[in-house]
Amino acid sequence: MNWIRTIIRFIVSALVYRFVAFLVPGFAIANFGSALLTAIVVALVGWGVEALLGRRVTRYSRGIVGFIVSVVVLYVAQWIVPGMSVSVGGAIIASIVIGIIDMLLPVEKSGVTPDRH
Repeated sequence: MNWIRTIIRFIVSALVYRFVAFLVPGFAIANFGSALLTAIVVALVGWGVEALLGRRVTRYSRGIVGFIVSVVVLYVAQWIVPGMSVSVGGAIIASIVIGIIDMLLPVEKSGVTPDRH
């Protein structure tokens, strides 16, 4: 595992959470430290959910189950992260906005090498 790449991903995720907190009513993160902790907590809770439900439910999953899991993970994270406050509606809207941002930001899939001809 490349630690620098992992750290950069957490920093980018924290920036996304701060941006989403700026845009979405009912989704608030007090500062960058809380956003960084949110990125870590969401990754860990997401990993736990994936371990329980299987690989078919990941943050990149398409469908209603993946969406519901994302909403629940964001909502639960507020009880772990100081400086984070999320309403149910805020978690729903934030999950949609984060999903759109994830589609727009280039993300390197581990283990996948682009086919170059």
